[in-house]
Amino acid sequence: MFEYNVNRNKLIIREYGRNIQKMVAEALAEEDYDKRTEKAKAIVKMMALACPDDKESKNQKESLDYWHKLWDHLHIMAEYKLEVDCPFPKPEPKSDVFQYEKPDYNKHLIRFRTYGRNMERIIKSVSAYPAEEREKMTIVLANHLKKLYLTYNRETVDDKLICQQIKEISDGHLTLPEDIILDSTKDILKNASNANANKPLVQKKKKKKKKKKEL
Repeated sequence: MFEYNVNRNKLIIREYGRNIQKMVAEALAEEDYDKRTEKAKAIVKMMALACPDDKESKNQKESLDYWHKLWDHLHIMAEYKLEVDCPFPKPEPKSDVFQYEKPDYNKHLIRFRTYGRNMERIIKSVSAYPAEEREKMTIVLANHLKKLYLTYNRETVDDKLICQQIKEISDGHLTLPEDIILDSTKDILKNASNANANKPLVQKKKKKKKKKKEL
């Protein structure tokens, strides 16, 4: 029968492969201390062959640091349960699990995404103005909201809808008369098209065609 990865144990250090990890499991199951130590030494040698480091020079591979690293990896794959005669101190299990800090996203609820968060902030700040200034600014804001509404390719918009939405955003502080007439949709779209027409065009430089040399 085939042995599928789904039914296998999770690889602890993938670089050494599943066969090395199986050998580690066999060493853990060995009851005799001396035989378990011999198996551990053989596994470390196999680890050096299974995962060579081309950047390491021969002198570095013969160094104690290199073999210390392999023995540490052996203990990690054995989940720190391997009791053998090790030439290096047994590493301590890492108990501190690193936790990623979730970024503090702005969780402010936008009531109408058509106008954006900044526009809602402006409306709420205008809500704190004195009564006379608040009435003048409400008309200006309502016309601007209508302009923003039409930028989403909507041909028409009801003035009552704009008045209702500005009232909702301001929590009832900014209100307009029911018979208020805002800037017409035709004028808003005309002004927007004129503004786009007045933008300077970036002229592309014409590439000079190179004349072919006559043979």
